[in-house]
Amino acid sequence: MQPKTGLPTTGLEPVLLVDQRDGWTKLTLNRPERLNAFNEAMHQALAAALDEAGADEHCRAVLLTGTGRGFCTGQDLSDRLGGDGPHDLGATIEAFYNPLVRRMRALRKPVVCAVNGVAAGAGANIAFACDIVLAARSAKFIQSFVKVGLVPDSGGTFFLPRLVGPARARGLAMLAEPLPAETAEAWGLIWKTVEDATLQEEAERLTAHLATQPTQGLSLIKQALDAAQENSLDEQLDLERDFQRKAGRTPDYREGVSAFMEKRPPRFSGRDS
Repeated sequence: MQPKTGLPTTGLEPVLLVDQRDGWTKLTLNRPERLNAFNEAMHQALAAALDEAGADEHCRAVLLTGTGRGFCTGQDLSDRLGGDGPHDLGATIEAFYNPLVRRMRALRKPVVCAVNGVAAGAGANIAFACDIVLAARSAKFIQSFVKVGLVPDSGGTFFLPRLVGPARARGLAMLAEPLPAETAEAWGLIWKTVEDATLQEEAERLTAHLATQPTQGLSLIKQALDAAQENSLDEQLDLERDFQRKAGRTPDYREGVSAFMEKRPPRFSGRDS
C-alpha cells in the first residue's frame, strides 16, 4: 500500500509518511532537509498516526523510522529563533514530547524503531522509548542537549541510567559524545545493529513478524517490564500472577497450546476475547 498523503506538510511533502501494511503500520518522519527535526506539524501528525494505529484492531505492530541520512535530531531549533524574551521550553515538552513518549509506552502493541542515521537529542530518546530498536551500522546516538545548555528530555534521564548504568549515563549526558551504533548495541541501549543497506528490510521483516504474534501477550509483556522498573520483587511477582491470568484467558493462549500439541505453526489472532 502506498503511503498516505494529506498530512501536515513542509513545502509540498507530508512531514510524516503513513504506510499501512498487512497487520502493521510504518511511520516515517519526513523532513530530511532538517534531518527529521521535530516541528509542531510533525508532532501533530505523529500523535494522530499513533492514536490511529492504537485504535485500529487490524494494526498489531508499528515501525518508526526516518527518511534521508538521519533518523531525527530532536527539536528544530529554527523554530526557537526570534521573539522578545526567552522561550518556555517546558511548555513545548509538556505539549509535545512528554505526550509522545507516553503514547509510545502506553501503546498496547509493539513499537519497532529503525534508526537510519544520526539520532540526536530528543530523537535519540524517542528511539529508546520504543520497544525494539534496530540501527544502521553508520548510525550514531548523541545526547546533544548540553551543547545548547539544556538537560536530556523525552525520557532521557529515565532511560539512560536504566539501560547503561549511572556512570555511562552521566558520560553520555555531560559530554555529548557521539555513540556509534555498534557500541550502543554492546552497551544494551538498542537491540541490534545491521548493515545500512538492509536496515529497512530487516526492520520491516521484524515488525511483520510481531504483527503475527499474540498481541495481547506482547502488550502485557510491555506493561510488566515497565512496571518492573519501580516494583519490589513481591509486587512484581503479584503482577506476573495477574497478567498470566489475563494472558491465559485469551484466544491466543488456547491457539498456542493447540498448535504445540498438534505440532503446527500457531495462527494467533491478536484478540483479547
